[in-house]
Amino acid sequence: MSEDNGYTPPKVWEWDKDTNGQWSSINRPIAGPTHEKELPRGKHPLQLYSLATPNGQKVTIMLEELLAEGVSDAEYDAWLIRIGDGDQFGSGFVDINPNSKIPALYDADKDVRVFESGAILLYLAEKFGKFLPTDHAARTETLNWLFWLQGSAPYLGGGFGHFYHYAPFKIEYAIDRFAMETKRQLDVLDRELAEHRFLGGDEYTIADMVTWPWYGNLLRGQQYNAGEFLNVENEYKNVRRWAEEIWERPAVQRGRKVNKVNGEDWEILEERHDAADFDKLPAGPDKPKF
Repeated sequence: MSEDNGYTPPKVWEWDKDTNGQWSSINRPIAGPTHEKELPRGKHPLQLYSLATPNGQKVTIMLEELLAEGVSDAEYDAWLIRIGDGDQFGSGFVDINPNSKIPALYDADKDVRVFESGAILLYLAEKFGKFLPTDHAARTETLNWLFWLQGSAPYLGGGFGHFYHYAPFKIEYAIDRFAMETKRQLDVLDRELAEHRFLGGDEYTIADMVTWPWYGNLLRGQQYNAGEFLNVENEYKNVRRWAEEIWERPAVQRGRKVNKVNGEDWEILEERHDAADFDKLPAGPDKPKF
């Protein structure tokens, strides 16, 4: 393949800052902060620092679902982290997440930092006793799917999404490789959801909350404009049924708006500090797009 495209890997790789397309200004092969910047703190114990990517939506959906269940202690402040501007490399953010990725959560009640979206949902589920079965077998099955998502989504996002949507030029081999894997993953989900209403059973859990922002948005045409390419309209009927049912949950519709910076006016809430903040948004359709 190297001979076909004229590229031969060097003996020792070196960082070329200008080869990463639209992310070249923030992608780098080293960790740690690039600048000093404290994070803001709001009035609630739970402080979320995030952006409404699929990984960010997982947490805001979970928090809104908890509030819908009457868990008042799940009130939270959601602060916008603009990853395109490098906010995730500020010293305050790196203190909470040394990996410099959104989302990151700080629980002032416990003086605990939580990073990695799956870990945050598991932390919140255990803290509040919601959306995670207590039966050992059912809990294990839920965690099976939570960790399935954490291992699978990078192939959809960093693999397919990057090479199909973001890469500065198209590479057939890379797109074919990750399109095949994405469709295989959708088939895994479709087969599971043919047997159960939700992932892992008939109860809505954190397994659904972590998976929907990636695969539900993909089925709704909200991810990489790739629905037609992946033929999602004509395949994966069980995933489409699941995605539509979850989209209709008001907490999901609220959660995906938090820390959002693009789209229609009615779906953008850059920061969230109180439930009344949603009332400030213009009216919108909030309808499924199947």
